[in-house]
Amino acid sequence: MQDYRIYRAVTKVILYILQILFILSIIKNVFMLHQELTKTIIGCAYTVHNTLGAGFLEKVYEQALMLELKASGLVVESQVPLSVTYRDHIVGEYYADLIVEDKVICELKAVDVLKKAHEVQLVNYLVATGIDVGVLINFGDSVTVKRKYRDYKKQSD
Repeated sequence: MQDYRIYRAVTKVILYILQILFILSIIKNVFMLHQELTKTIIGCAYTVHNTLGAGFLEKVYEQALMLELKASGLVVESQVPLSVTYRDHIVGEYYADLIVEDKVICELKAVDVLKKAHEVQLVNYLVATGIDVGVLINFGDSVTVKRKYRDYKKQSD
């Protein structure tokens, strides 16, 4: 009887550990989505900033980063129009600075300090496109980067 209780206790502990490992693997997959691609993007942003330095307008950094990303062999689109719909009507249009490999939106800034509104803007772009990963890159005195993730589930009709 004693052996059976020990067996049950050990089995419960093992099942508990397996559940934790499963949950951790799900969390890792969500937060590591496109990690290599975002690492490459961030590396290119640092290369651009190290070459140009601070003080240029956002458009200059956008063009330079686009060239750097393409030189790295990536497919990049700039100023991609994003439609915002409300009750099946287009109510506005915004433009994503860069979309890389149709997997990551890059929202670029050239400001002293990033604000919460900049992060919200990127998340709205993720929602509008259905793209799950975005990077907010600020070319201020130094490069500041914030990764943003968006779980997007298309609603079925």
